[in-house]
Amino acid sequence: MGEKLNKAILPDKYDNYVFDLYGTLVDIHTDEEPKEIWDKLALFYGYYGACYSAEELKKRYETLVKGKEADLKVSLENDPHYAHESSPEIEITDVFQSLFMEKGVEADNTLAIHAGQFFRVLATEYIRVYPGTIEMLQNLKKKGKNVYLLSNAQRIFTAYEMQVIQIAKYFDDIFISSDFQTKKPDIRFFEALKNKHGLKPKQTLFIGNDSRCDIDGAKQVEFDTFYVNSNISPKDDKAENADYIVDNFTEWLRK
Repeated sequence: MGEKLNKAILPDKYDNYVFDLYGTLVDIHTDEEPKEIWDKLALFYGYYGACYSAEELKKRYETLVKGKEADLKVSLENDPHYAHESSPEIEITDVFQSLFMEKGVEADNTLAIHAGQFFRVLATEYIRVYPGTIEMLQNLKKKGKNVYLLSNAQRIFTAYEMQVIQIAKYFDDIFISSDFQTKKPDIRFFEALKNKHGLKPKQTLFIGNDSRCDIDGAKQVEFDTFYVNSNISPKDDKAENADYIVDNFTEWLRK
């Protein structure tokens, strides 16, 4: 079992700090289920001649997502590094573009991105950094540390949300899973960051809020790990194999 900490204070001894985003640095709540969201998205599609009812649009969206994930998983299954227990990461823009095409509407990539972002905005109740996040990241940069992000996310959502909360500038590099067709805990995603920047395991700390995706995944590449049990962590989640553990996480502190 790792070291239990009363407060979320990162140890200073590492050269490289790799962060998960949602549930670790950023508190977010989204809900894609309300009918009014699909009513408004159907209205948006109707503006361009792709006419759906809310119910039809939701059903086709969910079917397309599952279908594209299944197709991508089949294409990856011969890769010995692929973590079969994890879901493949599709490019969600393709889904929003397909929804236009199914109604005979030619939609370019820009329109598909705008449709996806409109959907994300409708589904987002709030997004905000946890207290102390900015100060903690600033402190790491002042100390000359290398700071990276490795997030299971869609670029068309996350890259823009990071602009809203003004956090992107603190990272030396940002890795978003939709760019890699797979996500944590797949070892290939971790190795992409590790290999690009030549990260030495014992000089690198991975910080996350999910025992399976973050902690177990980072352990595969022998990173030390710092686990925070936040309001977005999986229910009854435990990360007893993490090197550092903070239960009931609510804020970041710095020395």
